[in-house]
Amino acid sequence: MVDGCSSAAGPLAHSQLWNGDVVQGGDSPEPWNLGPGYLQQELLPVDLLREAYWSALAEYGAAALGYGADNGARVVRASLAARAAVDDGVPCEADQVVLTAGTTQALYLICTALAGAGSVVLVDETSYDIGRRLFAESGLSTRQVASDPAGMDPVALAATIRAVRAEGRQVGFVYLNPTFHNPTGVVLPGPRRRELVEVAGREGVLIVEDDAYRELNLDEEKPPTSLAALADYQGVIRLGSFSKTLGPGLRLGWLITNAELAERLVSRAVFASGGCLNHTTSLAVGTMLPHSYDRHLRWLRGELRRRRDALAAVLREELPAGVGFAVPAGGFFLWLRFDSGVDDETLVSAAAQAGVRVAAGSRFGSSGPAIRLAYSFNSPAGLTEAGHRLATAWRPLLRSNSSRNGAHPR
Repeated sequence: MVDGCSSAAGPLAHSQLWNGDVVQGGDSPEPWNLGPGYLQQELLPVDLLREAYWSALAEYGAAALGYGADNGARVVRASLAARAAVDDGVPCEADQVVLTAGTTQALYLICTALAGAGSVVLVDETSYDIGRRLFAESGLSTRQVASDPAGMDPVALAATIRAVRAEGRQVGFVYLNPTFHNPTGVVLPGPRRRELVEVAGREGVLIVEDDAYRELNLDEEKPPTSLAALADYQGVIRLGSFSKTLGPGLRLGWLITNAELAERLVSRAVFASGGCLNHTTSLAVGTMLPHSYDRHLRWLRGELRRRRDALAAVLREELPAGVGFAVPAGGFFLWLRFDSGVDDETLVSAAAQAGVRVAAGSRFGSSGPAIRLAYSFNSPAGLTEAGHRLATAWRPLLRSNSSRNGAHPR
């Protein structure tokens, strides 16, 4: 096996099991599925993880199968803290790290432990759809904060905080996805990050920094320093995940904040009953962190870069006038914006008729017509074909819209 690439003994040998009885979305009828933020079967490092589980069981024996320490095994937390310190250039210790069952579980923990019922979560104008659903199910409401091309506007954030408080309500936290944003792919610039940290700190409002895609910098350019590190881990909780790099079935992530807040979160009953979430898996992944994980990341970035470039190339060549997009520097998604006059559902329906599944922008709170395309779940050749089909399916819709608006179709 070369740098994380699955061998014939990996997922392809068991492809008949990739169905709805085993895998979420496994029975999707569309042959070209650009909807979900999943890794393609070929990108899941089955052999690497098999070796990691064997290594963990050999090293820890029965201790790998017991109840884990509430906040996770120290050796794993220390490795994650060391990686964060190297990444950001700011000291980070094991006691600041809590292992979680992915970022979604971490978000739920924050909602229930730190945000009072009925409080307001402040989000980008366009934001992660499952996050907003989770906030609602936790008894919280969301309010969009105005953005500009650089991301959430700090002046608008301060004004929105004051407006919420003037209504007699509490701000639970600010939710940001600053690095390879889902769904837009945007990276929040360093100066803007610092401004947002300053506003939140001045107003006494917590920031939750969802950094699930940070390690997928496909062009190998290091992302700006995390908001958590800029705040010296005071008033910011940073979330990370192995779902986007090793596989979502691991259900393994982490959060980093100051040690006092980490201890407060770990005091919840979900940790007291059973200890660390996914203890055995965390030990297995922990054996990878010093060596094979980074080799796998380099391989995975290259594979995702090929897929992103294939999709961007066909769209740039074949999409008609009235569609705009920027090629993201990382993550899983390409975000298309359309001129007004055509709606999301019409675009989604036309794509489905062409055999391509896409995600409507309205799912993410977009006020104008937009579509999210995931390039992580198909081969480069499959993405080229899907892009061709989308351009063919959408061209008549956009041509008629251009004619109504007096524009000249391409």
